[in-house]
Amino acid sequence: MRIFLTLVLIGFVALCGVLVVRTGLFETAPPAAQPPCILLQQTTGGENNLVIVPPDSQNSSLQALEAVTLGADNAEAKTIILGAQDPCTEDPEIGFKFQLQLDSKGAAIRKATFTNGNGNGFDDRDYKNPQPLVILSPVAGQPASMATKELIFIEHKLQLRLNELHWKSYEVDHSSDGSQTARFEATIKTSAGEPVIKMVKTYKVVPESYLLDCDLTVENLSGSMQNLRFNLSGPKGLGREGFRTDMRKAMACYRDSEGKINSKAEQQLKFNAKTLRKTNGLYSKPLAKPEDNFLWAAAINKYFAAIVVPSPDQGKEYCDWITQETGLLYNPDRDQRADSGDETVGVDLQIAPREFSAAGQPESSKTYNFKLYLGPKNKSLFDKNQMYRDLGFMYTIDFMGCCCPTAIIQPLAFGILAFMKWMYGFIGNYGIVIIILVFLFRIVIHPLTKKSQVSMRKMSKLGPKAEEIKKKYANNKTEMNKHIMALYREQGASPVMGFLPMMVQMPVWIALWSAIYASIDLRGEPFLPFWITDLSVPDAFFRFPSPIVVPLLNWKILSLNLLPILMGVAMYLQQKMMPKQAAANPQAAQQQKMMMIMMPLFLPLVLYNGPSGVNLYIMASTFAGVIEQYFIRKHISEKEQAEAQGLVAVTKKTGGKVKKKKPKPFYKQF
Repeated sequence: MRIFLTLVLIGFVALCGVLVVRTGLFETAPPAAQPPCILLQQTTGGENNLVIVPPDSQNSSLQALEAVTLGADNAEAKTIILGAQDPCTEDPEIGFKFQLQLDSKGAAIRKATFTNGNGNGFDDRDYKNPQPLVILSPVAGQPASMATKELIFIEHKLQLRLNELHWKSYEVDHSSDGSQTARFEATIKTSAGEPVIKMVKTYKVVPESYLLDCDLTVENLSGSMQNLRFNLSGPKGLGREGFRTDMRKAMACYRDSEGKINSKAEQQLKFNAKTLRKTNGLYSKPLAKPEDNFLWAAAINKYFAAIVVPSPDQGKEYCDWITQETGLLYNPDRDQRADSGDETVGVDLQIAPREFSAAGQPESSKTYNFKLYLGPKNKSLFDKNQMYRDLGFMYTIDFMGCCCPTAIIQPLAFGILAFMKWMYGFIGNYGIVIIILVFLFRIVIHPLTKKSQVSMRKMSKLGPKAEEIKKKYANNKTEMNKHIMALYREQGASPVMGFLPMMVQMPVWIALWSAIYASIDLRGEPFLPFWITDLSVPDAFFRFPSPIVVPLLNWKILSLNLLPILMGVAMYLQQKMMPKQAAANPQAAQQQKMMMIMMPLFLPLVLYNGPSGVNLYIMASTFAGVIEQYFIRKHISEKEQAEAQGLVAVTKKTGGKVKKKKPKPFYKQF
């Protein structure tokens, strides 16, 4: 049984270790001032015989080979600002949630920046000089977010890279409702200057919304039918938000035949450095699930999401003109560890072929409507919007369930978050909320913890008798187990009670840990003004002038984090106070001693660069356990002394006098 309990404990610690290590052991965040650099992959949908038009910066037009007569004129290179004019000063409560820098090249979103980084918005968490957070970054010479990429004339076997073309841009249109609209236009012409295809792309943003509209109209201007399809670059360029982990991924979401959205309907491409090393810095994966109905595709990181939602045609429930969604992982500099800071994720969309009738006829044009969400992964925000609820935006929120099923962890985590937000409305400090939550949970499970301590105390005293039974029946395992269990029943002890509280706490512990770890509500939230100023990053009691590199392991330590050290002290005290079974031999005693040393070192080591909110929870829980164990042990000792004297505790029924203890069955003791 001792071996079994030891294995259970080691297994639990190992699982927790895997959970933590998955978040990036001692990794450091890339500098906030260095936006990701993206290397894009071309998607041609298997039509390998198409003529590829190479970009030519020396030519004023994007022209095909000499035998081909179609091309498009370059317009003036221009950047259009849409939304907030100054992200540093705009108040998101009365203005726009972000600023878009639109690029005439590809009619794309070059950069998207949240507003009011120094106020109520989102900043880059630079402790020296915080700046507004950039959610979509420049693409470094490759198609940017929402760029129209390859326009393919299927019958002519011609492919034009419209992302290399500067589209004609127009001034921003300001509407009376406060919305702003930008328009870009590109016309494909013959060598004689006759227009063949006209493409118009518009972007529209409205105040106080994380949602924007992107519409692309394709119109046939020629006198003959044209069979076309094109590829669209989805959102990409999200920076790394996790200080320990790279939780970025590309994903798509679907609704099944029963009309439900669930985890099985999600298709994900998680950021994986090992995969990038194997694929020479670039990896793509189709996210399609043909048997279900496509809803949206997204690039997400720990706290934020860029979700592109195609709008169904009129009269249809689902969009049927997107044939493939592709997730992309990028590592432009191809460094071996994929941790230099230029890595990112993205998505691409392939639009279905369509026959456009001749100019002036029905079906000669079509408008493709998209909605793009650029904002936080916040369940409260998603629940308030009917569209967000119907589309299942909540599935972008990650909870690392470790060994526990998602069906258990997710409801628990969301429930804990809701309770924390409710308490925050009264208290106004998430650090205090975490501590209160720990003590409330300790109070709830106190009866179970007390029974566990009593049982462990009895087990420790029964150790010598159990060893005698083992020696006596060493050659008969069945008889040995029978007599040992009889001994435990006689004394009212239970081996199961020793680790039952731990098993009961495990799902709640993981759910609370996940909720604190992944909640955007804790991002940038301070606990104390002079220490733990951001619960989503390490507490950094003292920052070193330069990183300390651990020899051989190549770990970079940027600061002295005090919370993990205090956590180790609390765990040592807790181990010290735990009832211990008498060691049968010197080897067993040595094992107990090693466990007592290793446990207080293990978690503080792997959580050294963990978010201070998580470490605050574990430290507070451990110290609360130490205090609880002290009083439980004191109560047990006093009761044992009274029993040794044959006395029972004074009660009202006894009239205030000590009475001799009456014998009672073992199962009613304690």
